Amino acid sequence: MATILIFVFFAQCISLSFQNEDQESKLTATVEGKVPSLKDFTNDWVSNTKILVDGGIYMGFVKNDGSFAVHNLPPGSYVFQAVNPNFDFEQIRVDINNKGKIRARKVNYIQSSQVEVLPHPIKFRLKGPINYFQKRETWRITDMLLSPMVLMMVVPLAVIAVLPKLISTQDPETQKELQNQMTCMPKYDLPELSEMFTSLLGGTPKPTAKPRPRRRKE
Repeated sequence: MATILIFVFFAQCISLSFQNEDQESKLTATVEGKVPSLKDFTNDWVSNTKILVDGGIYMGFVKNDGSFAVHNLPPGSYVFQAVNPNFDFEQIRVDINNKGKIRARKVNYIQSSQVEVLPHPIKFRLKGPINYFQKRETWRITDMLLSPMVLMMVVPLAVIAVLPKLISTQDPETQKELQNQMTCMPKYDLPELSEMFTSLLGGTPKPTAKPRPRRRKE
């Protein structure tokens, strides 16, 4: 008899645990929030603005005052996004635990461990209008002046124009030293350009005529 009572007791405990799990699995939550009004920019912003959860798995609609509510959300982590074809909003992540407690925080895909808690009901922040087109670049004179080709031509010319002035403004002693250095440098007999080109092109250079010594008159 005692064994039968113990068996019945354990069976009731197991059935109660399964019922609690079923109740927890059926537990859902409602997330509420508000979208900033866009009536200063457009009149049909309410009909064009929707609340997407995880890219559209769940959806909510905005009222005239900007408030919304998404019902029947099971426990989990969701990304809420206010979608409008003309304006961009910041995304918000909402965590729902098994007891139905809601915690909102900023979305951070780079540093997921960094948590910045937000109040609930959540409030979306307007980032600004969406730019679908890129502004065409205009021609500016600075683009031409700062191009590498122009710099390669202008900088050497500036150096050539400035260096003589710098040398002329130096002391006379330094000028004498420079002149002495130039005179002391060895002079090399450089070949003529015509002979160098003919040798490169395969021709034989013309022999240069040596001057004949003049005969002395007796």
